[in-house]
Amino acid sequence: MIIAIDGPAASGKGTLARRIADHYGYAYLDTGLLYRAVACRLNAEGAAIDDEEAATRAARGLSQDDLRREDLRQRHAGEAASIVAAMPGVRKALVAFQRHFAQTPPGAVLDGRDIGTVVCPDAEVKLFVTASLEERARRRWKELGASGSEAQYRDIEEDLRARDERDANRAVSPMRQAGDAHLLDTTNLDIETAFLAAIDLIDGAVKA
Repeated sequence: MIIAIDGPAASGKGTLARRIADHYGYAYLDTGLLYRAVACRLNAEGAAIDDEEAATRAARGLSQDDLRREDLRQRHAGEAASIVAAMPGVRKALVAFQRHFAQTPPGAVLDGRDIGTVVCPDAEVKLFVTASLEERARRRWKELGASGSEAQYRDIEEDLRARDERDANRAVSPMRQAGDAHLLDTTNLDIETAFLAAIDLIDGAVKA
């Protein structure tokens, strides 16, 4: 059983994906961490973030230890991840990793940008989780503030707008809703309501 969850940054898909995986007892993979890990390895090596050869090499050598780095959740890692994620060599190197994980029994939940369209197009259930740009920026601003960051709301909003643009318009595996994915707009939903709505969609899709 594979549940593919896609959507833009700060839409709530990561939190939902983790809760959904726990609910069904499935393995969970935040695929965005893979691209963040590549970006962080580039930074650690002193390589330019737009160096595709170095990024592809880093992607091929990625290990589980790289996914435990403390700097993966930092703001700069997310921005850099969006850049390396547009590189064909990087995406090719990481798709195999994701597809292998998706076969974890008894099931797996993967969240990202192209899970339902490219990585696991035959997933039994697909969700596309979104929210307004303003609400996503507010959530990210609140999250960063809680961790002590002094990031400004407008800067965060512009960062998300730029990431949306890159993710939706990249030449390889652009972010888009799969034709058979269920849309879940969380703009006006708290996490519990969004979770229950997601479970209803998943259970309904499995029974169909």
